[in-house]
Amino acid sequence: MQDDQYEAPLYTSLLKYLKNGYAHLHLPAHRQGQAISALWKGLEQDLFKIDLTELPGLDNLTSPSGSIARAQSLAARLYGAKRTFFLVNGTSVGLQALLMALCRPGEKIIIPRDSHRSVLAGLVLSGADPVYLVSSVAEEFGIPEGPGEAQVSEALDACGEAKGVLTTYPNYYGIAADLKKLAEIVHRAGRPLVADEAHAAHFPFHPSLPEGGLSCGADASVMSMHKMGGSLTQSSLLHLQGEFFDPGDVAAALAFLQTSSPSYPLLVSLDLARHMLAEKGRVLLEGAVQKAVQVRESAGKIPGLKVLDSRHLRKGYSLDPTRITISGAGLGLSGFQLSAMLYRKYGVNVEMADFTNIVVVIGVGATEEDCVRLVDGLKEISLERQPVARPLCTPPGPPALPPRQLTPRQAWFSGKRKVPLEHCSGLVCGEWVAVYPPGIPVVYPGEEFTPEIVEYLKWVKASGAPVAGPADPELRTVRVIE
Repeated sequence: MQDDQYEAPLYTSLLKYLKNGYAHLHLPAHRQGQAISALWKGLEQDLFKIDLTELPGLDNLTSPSGSIARAQSLAARLYGAKRTFFLVNGTSVGLQALLMALCRPGEKIIIPRDSHRSVLAGLVLSGADPVYLVSSVAEEFGIPEGPGEAQVSEALDACGEAKGVLTTYPNYYGIAADLKKLAEIVHRAGRPLVADEAHAAHFPFHPSLPEGGLSCGADASVMSMHKMGGSLTQSSLLHLQGEFFDPGDVAAALAFLQTSSPSYPLLVSLDLARHMLAEKGRVLLEGAVQKAVQVRESAGKIPGLKVLDSRHLRKGYSLDPTRITISGAGLGLSGFQLSAMLYRKYGVNVEMADFTNIVVVIGVGATEEDCVRLVDGLKEISLERQPVARPLCTPPGPPALPPRQLTPRQAWFSGKRKVPLEHCSGLVCGEWVAVYPPGIPVVYPGEEFTPEIVEYLKWVKASGAPVAGPADPELRTVRVIE
């Protein structure tokens, strides 16, 4: 046996992390089992014992008729859905299945430009032709708010043949559009509204949170129960209501896309997360909301910091109070720098950082100690740095949408070659390129590189910001259509 085969690097890194005792202000919200159903206590020491397969009495995820069917039915009743599906490939597979059930190759679908990258995979799989909605921006923070009613209405008027509208509710920063009004507009056009509710599994369980997507009128919703609902990572729910979607079509797409060997620990975690939210979701979320209010108020008083609240948003938009966006630009710090300082010096792990901000999540498992360590760390950083006379400039926004020559599916299956970034102007992109986070694609497969896009990507490359999508993450080369 080779010497290095005695290593177990991932196992070792996990043990090291567990020993360090960091403040957990990130997802998943259960905080390593701090907020889970009491029923887990009978299983937590025996996880491998429940790593089973479709044995007699354990039902079958592809065609459930027993315990899985009953568990899905209980989840549907809790969220007010006509039909609910358990997902073991994350919210990503649910969005892809809905696009396959809704669109045939060449048919139009209206989507936000800042949709999750799984939507691109759904466009490739379905062959749908996207009509993009460009989000407005909360200028002081340089972050997208999401498309509003006027944009959706104009898109439907301009593209009457669109098969439906997909929207993100809320986005990564916790910003939620007025989904009720969006649903009214889409339904007036006789089309379905699909909600990517990856970050909204907790919404129906506390009055301080935005209203849940189904109660707002969404015809289909996919939510990551593992993010804010208390299940294990990679487990999600897909909900249907109304008559726009045939459950059989969605089930067929899921059977095509999901693993044929579903994880029973993931399935059980969905059942127990539903149980926990039904039993004590309001109580748990009351604690999370109160902690978040305290953190928001404390951080907002620290010199040099700015905290996103509803005053910074356009009329009609709301905010998930458990998700806190903090800008350190007044201290001359980027979000990447602020996040790194909190981690290295104060043992605080946040959910996300971008050019300007950090995003903190106060989940149901967050503790008072987590919150105190964050606030104390921010105070000390402020004292060290002192507010600067010339705050950090907001980075340039992405350039205008480029011309499109091919659909994402056509581009995906076309021949490609690598070209140096500086020589891409006028060529057609063969991959997607996004600064991640927040992950808004600068260019999609099938779109033409404009001089403005090339210059922007050269700036991104020089800044050292993380990039997702391209085969060369350092952006020395980009794959283009032959």
